[in-house]
Amino acid sequence: MIKKPCNPNAIPEVGAVLNYLASMEGKKILTGQHTQSRPQEELVKIHEKTGTYPAVIGFELLSYSPNIDYDNADEECLAEVYEARGTLEQAYEWAEKGALLTFTWHWFSPLYGESKSFYTEHTAFDPEKVLTEGTPEREAFYSDLDKMAELLKGFLAKRIPILWRPFHESEGKWFWWGSKGPEVAAKLYRLMYDYFTVVHELHHLIWVWNCPLPEGYVGDDVCDIISRDLYAEAHSRTNYRKEYDELRKITSTDKGAALGEIGILPDPEMLMADPVPWLWYMTWSHDFCLTEDFNTYDALKKLYQSDAFVTLDRLPKGLW
Repeated sequence: MIKKPCNPNAIPEVGAVLNYLASMEGKKILTGQHTQSRPQEELVKIHEKTGTYPAVIGFELLSYSPNIDYDNADEECLAEVYEARGTLEQAYEWAEKGALLTFTWHWFSPLYGESKSFYTEHTAFDPEKVLTEGTPEREAFYSDLDKMAELLKGFLAKRIPILWRPFHESEGKWFWWGSKGPEVAAKLYRLMYDYFTVVHELHHLIWVWNCPLPEGYVGDDVCDIISRDLYAEAHSRTNYRKEYDELRKITSTDKGAALGEIGILPDPEMLMADPVPWLWYMTWSHDFCLTEDFNTYDALKKLYQSDAFVTLDRLPKGLW
């Protein structure tokens, strides 16, 4: 099946990735791991336990947010920002090794924020006001997009496709972009899509929507892949079948589906018995990977050795 990117001007490398993912759908799932600091302890641990690396590597863009209040931020916030600085340099390196890249942006609010202002509780920023012409919120929103676009253009210059997952988890109100409901977040996403594809001509992005609610769906015309984030009980066994079936209901179109964030690894045996067609999963960082509080290292090794999963060394060479 040939998958056409939602962006009609997408570079061929985007189509190549989408077609590869479609060819794997229902057969194999790509392994994935989120990182958010330069040491990338999670990747070190995975290699130590499995001898290989994930096929999809996630990077955190929070430290690249333009509106971080360094003078009034608490120590926890500053530590997270400083640890995440410079990680995009490593993203280039992993792309050279053939890994697929996915970006998560815990976007510090464009105005009125303090400390970790990507959280609603730390900002008075009203995302609904972005939808009105002439507001300070709208001006600040686009100013931040301009700065992020410049960072993303470096990857375009090298023709590196990015699994781009903005405004994640808009089914909840914990992030400012979801504080007025998923419908508003979906409108913000469409504003970003138009601005990035038309004004900045960022044609290397693979657009990933991250919300399981039908009323918050952004629309097939601006979405390549649907996804959701899930944090199951520690050490539970699942193939996320129920959650997949729920997610598929947000669109009647055959969009591929991914696990944008998870805490618990999918179970290889359950997937072999019932191959839920997830495209990839991405385990969250720190304790979800670096300890056995949520997943045992035996489970990690078993998954990476399973024929049901694709690791970095199993990705086709020259995929893009």
